[in-house]
Amino acid sequence: MEIKFHHQNIRWHPWIARASLKPMQLNFLVQGWRRMLKYVLPLLCILSFMTVVLANSFTPVVAQSPRQEIRGVWMTNNDFDVLKNHSKVKDAVTQLRRLNFNTIYPVVWNSGYTKFPSIIAQRAGIPFFFRGTQGQDILADLINQAHRQGLVVIPWFEFGFMTPATSELALNHPEWLTQKRDGTQTSISSAGEVAWLNPFHPQVQEFITNLVVELAVRYDIDGIQFDDHMSLPREFGYDKYTVTLYTQETENSPPKDFKDEAWVKWRADKITAFMVQLNQAVKQRKPTAIFSVSPNYYDFAYKLQLQDWLAWLRQGIVDELIVQVYRHNLASFVSKITLPEVIEARQIIPTGVGIMAGLRNRPVPMAQIKSQVRAAQARGLGVTFFYYESLWDYAQETVAQRQAGFKYLFPYKAARAKVAPVRESQPELQLNSLSL
Repeated sequence: MEIKFHHQNIRWHPWIARASLKPMQLNFLVQGWRRMLKYVLPLLCILSFMTVVLANSFTPVVAQSPRQEIRGVWMTNNDFDVLKNHSKVKDAVTQLRRLNFNTIYPVVWNSGYTKFPSIIAQRAGIPFFFRGTQGQDILADLINQAHRQGLVVIPWFEFGFMTPATSELALNHPEWLTQKRDGTQTSISSAGEVAWLNPFHPQVQEFITNLVVELAVRYDIDGIQFDDHMSLPREFGYDKYTVTLYTQETENSPPKDFKDEAWVKWRADKITAFMVQLNQAVKQRKPTAIFSVSPNYYDFAYKLQLQDWLAWLRQGIVDELIVQVYRHNLASFVSKITLPEVIEARQIIPTGVGIMAGLRNRPVPMAQIKSQVRAAQARGLGVTFFYYESLWDYAQETVAQRQAGFKYLFPYKAARAKVAPVRESQPELQLNSLSL
């Protein structure tokens, strides 16, 4: 028995040993992991924190999804030497694509004239329009070349209801103009002394609508943009037609004070109603067209220009918003891009900021541009620059330095969808009372 037991004991010994070691091994491993976590985990946290800090120091912070980030530039009358030349247009588009821009806003309506051969303008007694140096259709050429390289083209209806008093449009249709209470018909703007088409007059509305629809039907545009001139300075609206219309609807004469709240609202609501109709006219012909607006910040736009673009947004007619914020001071710039209405827009549609890249007689340093772009990107906003040639041609830095600066800001491509976004109804963000 002893021999047999001893024999069995010898056979069972490895199993018994292994079984008895398992709790010891497990305990050893647990203790080892605890010691490692005690010393290694804090080190990992420190390394992770340093990685984030270093990454943010060298790469832009982009909160917007790449497909929705607007990286645009306006091409203005100042860029006409580029726009009229086929080779220069090709070079410009190639350069913008190389620097990872994705949207071009070419001017198509300025000073009472179109930048395309318009039948509607001819019918209104405006026979003149701009052609390229080779007789080409400037707009068609730009769209064709931009689309070949994947850029979105949204023609810019720059002057809106504004026109020079000496333009053929104003001279041929004096009944289309509105006026101040003292009878004067002009104001001083960034474009000089200008008159204003009456946005409440049905013939003016029909003319503007037909021009826009003509663009949508005849060209492969990706959208249409209206800026701060799709408005009316609050001093205007005392023409005979508008006074009669206001009196019929309210049984009162227009207030002598052009700042009167009810008078401001009545006129702003009329412009809003027209913009709703204009949006419907565009969408009927081109449902995918991006209906873009580029106003001033809301309090200024509504109170001084009768432009209630927040109502446009909430009524679902705005597909893209670019708020013009031309400031040299960064704190002032940030205060405007963090307003409640900008935050509301960003939650619903692609939203960007208009940034001044410079003027011929007033260059903007690249350091200022970088700080403003980074501030916009960090808040989920795209950017659009005013204007193309000032990106690098009118600057204190060299062309190479400026282009390297934009490449730094946009290190990767951000393609855009060429269709208006589909939006679900969003809860309105309640604004506090606004004041200038």
